[in-house]
Amino acid sequence: MTDPVETATPAQLRAFDHPMRHRIWRAVGREGATVSQLAHRLATNKGNVAHHVKVLVASGLLAPGPTRTVRGGTEQYYLATTPQLRLAGDTRDATRAMLASVADEVAAAPDPLLNHRTVRLTRRQAEALARHLDRVVTELEPAGEREPSYGVLVSVYPR
Repeated sequence: MTDPVETATPAQLRAFDHPMRHRIWRAVGREGATVSQLAHRLATNKGNVAHHVKVLVASGLLAPGPTRTVRGGTEQYYLATTPQLRLAGDTRDATRAMLASVADEVAAAPDPLLNHRTVRLTRRQAEALARHLDRVVTELEPAGEREPSYGVLVSVYPR
């Protein structure tokens, strides 16, 4: 697995300051997706998706991939430029947008597991916990295409 990319550029952080852009970036998946496929997956209109995809491409978070011919037209696939991101710098707006998109998914999920705790840890313990949780999530082998997808949110932060 590749190391996370630090995404501290102003354009990348601005691109992630809208919940729909987080949803699109996650929905693109490993295989990529067209605007039509994304609109279907996210239950929104193609114009909305196309606008947000354009912002994500301009920021370098998505890139044009292969094309396919459909009913006499050509559809563009879009690919995530990295499978994992670690935001850096002033991430308040991007973090709020990401959490808003996740909150919508959790609220709509049947019987989700949501566990938020406050734990006293040394700095060393917190760093070890963060590394461990990151390793657990990044080393999971994805199941086949017919299996449902699950959202996993992992965070360790000082309060």
